[in-house]
Amino acid sequence: MRFLTMENPMRVLLVAPAIFLAACSSMPPSPSALAGARASLAVLETTDLHANVLGYDYYKLAPDTSLGLERTATLIRQARKEFANTLLLDNGDTIQGTALGDYQALVAPVGCGQPLAIHKAMNTLGYEGGSVGNHEFNWGLGFLGQVTGSRFGVEGTPSRSQPCAGPAFPIVLANVVSARDGKPLFEPYRILDKQVTITGPDGKPAQAVVKVGIIGFTTPAIMGWDKRWLDGRIRTEGWRETAQRYIPEMQARGAEVIVAISHGGLDGAGYTPAMENGSWHLAQVAGIDALLLGHSHDVFPNAASKAASFNLPGVDKAQGRVHGVPTVMPGLWGKHLGIIQLALRHDGQRWVADAGAARVETRSIQRSDRSFVEPDPAIAALVKAEHEATIAYVKTPVGETDFRMSAYFADVGDVSAIQVVNQAQADYVRRHVQANLPQYAALPVLSVSAPFKTGAAGVADYTDVAAGSMALNNAADLYLYPNDLHAVKVDGAGLKAWLECAAGRFNQIDPARSEPQELVNAGFPGFNFDMLTDADVRYQIDVTQPVGQRIKGLSWRGQPVRAEQEFIVATNNFRASGGGGFPGLDGSKTIFASPDNNRAVLIDYLKTVKRISRTANGSARSWSFVPVKTRGPVVFRSAPGKLALAQEAGMVGVSLYKADDGSGKGYSLYQFALDR
Repeated sequence: MRFLTMENPMRVLLVAPAIFLAACSSMPPSPSALAGARASLAVLETTDLHANVLGYDYYKLAPDTSLGLERTATLIRQARKEFANTLLLDNGDTIQGTALGDYQALVAPVGCGQPLAIHKAMNTLGYEGGSVGNHEFNWGLGFLGQVTGSRFGVEGTPSRSQPCAGPAFPIVLANVVSARDGKPLFEPYRILDKQVTITGPDGKPAQAVVKVGIIGFTTPAIMGWDKRWLDGRIRTEGWRETAQRYIPEMQARGAEVIVAISHGGLDGAGYTPAMENGSWHLAQVAGIDALLLGHSHDVFPNAASKAASFNLPGVDKAQGRVHGVPTVMPGLWGKHLGIIQLALRHDGQRWVADAGAARVETRSIQRSDRSFVEPDPAIAALVKAEHEATIAYVKTPVGETDFRMSAYFADVGDVSAIQVVNQAQADYVRRHVQANLPQYAALPVLSVSAPFKTGAAGVADYTDVAAGSMALNNAADLYLYPNDLHAVKVDGAGLKAWLECAAGRFNQIDPARSEPQELVNAGFPGFNFDMLTDADVRYQIDVTQPVGQRIKGLSWRGQPVRAEQEFIVATNNFRASGGGGFPGLDGSKTIFASPDNNRAVLIDYLKTVKRISRTANGSARSWSFVPVKTRGPVVFRSAPGKLALAQEAGMVGVSLYKADDGSGKGYSLYQFALDR
């Protein structure tokens, strides 16, 4: 760190005598003269914004006050008033996730000279750096290079003499490199000259510059999830090896504080370079002063969390430390702002961050009284044109439905929002196999899908499509992600193992317990609860058994499924290539990788069918729970006031247990009678 020199000595005199002395000197003060000086730097993080610029649900065509960068902006401005020195960084999964993101990428792609709406907002807020998440790669390297103002120089990307418009802040990513020459796709790190207010050795305030190094990492799982865009063009390198390579280099180039921006959660499994969530191992590399997490959509620190990843050795979920490194993760969709207050002191040679003195917290846009902070009005005005164009687009009609399709009770068997997705996928794959893959024409074609929105992000985070006219926004509500349709060939044993893994959605229930037991394992994402909705298939889930021993009576057309029996299963590229860690699914079983994404397949199906009904498209339950009488209640959370929907869907055994679950988040607690 060094004092900031100024050319005008009178101006310096007005600021502080300490700076005046530095400016009038022909040489900067020696490091030893700074011994004992102190400073505080608040590192602010957003992550997994997923193109939620505004608090608006494009699927429901209604405002949503519980999310959006326009409200995080208020927290950012408040933090800047509170802390003398702040550094605002983003952790990726920034450009994809809403209809607005889809519109700007696929429907009316932004031009080379036009920044994305999310980047316009971030530029206005003065972000100073960012990294790259896995979803940044969903639309290919050409699009990513354009909207980040980068020139990758890899096969299949356009060659431009000048970069396109992008964010007004550096994007760093160290562990993704070109397959051609091994050079990082983005600059691996950047050392920022950050002007700060310090307390000098004499106890007086002064202005100075601290060199802050930021380095980015993303999950290597991108190579499977977006294989069609990335295979042969780029490769990933290990979390730990990459950090061990670059952090000493950053220090040699003068970085005094190093912030690692890691788009990955915590996983205590044995280290592998390709592991999806490598941040627990990354934190063990020497030299990292602050660790920013993402990807897992969790809030950390969280002293009350029961998540296995927050209870690993070396993880302090109360104080926000991973192997002693101050660490934060602010959830998703702009619902929280992460803050690490670094305490810096000068040791006579360099500035040092005192890890023990750091304070870590997340701040929510929801107040304690459940109201939400006001949005920053500048953001909505900035993206007004893009917002209105997206709304007009998603109102495009695609068909009609005579029943309400929702995911409020998908965990206990309501398939109203899932069956039509499975039907569309199976129909597409079946037609392709018959026309192009005669060697598989005799095999049964099944399809799996999951309830993508099951309340993980709040009581409004459920798929809910009203009866009546259906538009594009409804299809996007039914299929949330821009996945590509894939078909895999599995045997009966593999199909059962697939369903066993999906049944990890549930906790193990003890029938003898009299206390209420939670049915749903909140640490198991709803988007991994794959299910079949096929009249030809039947199976049961025994939640009294441990994970891996729950699937009972798996049959096809009334006959037990044999271990060697072969099936084709329609799914998505994420699952087919290993997403979620399902056994046997690693890309090797894919027999067809469609150029069409799952949502487009669904839309085409709805346009073809024109009108769907509950009888034909929303009631085929392949699975049920093994009946068991429990001494105490078995409960689960969902949005309040939805019991009538369970009854309409024929969910026998569902009742209201508590109108308010007591969490302060607005959920109701429902009871499910497993014996019914």
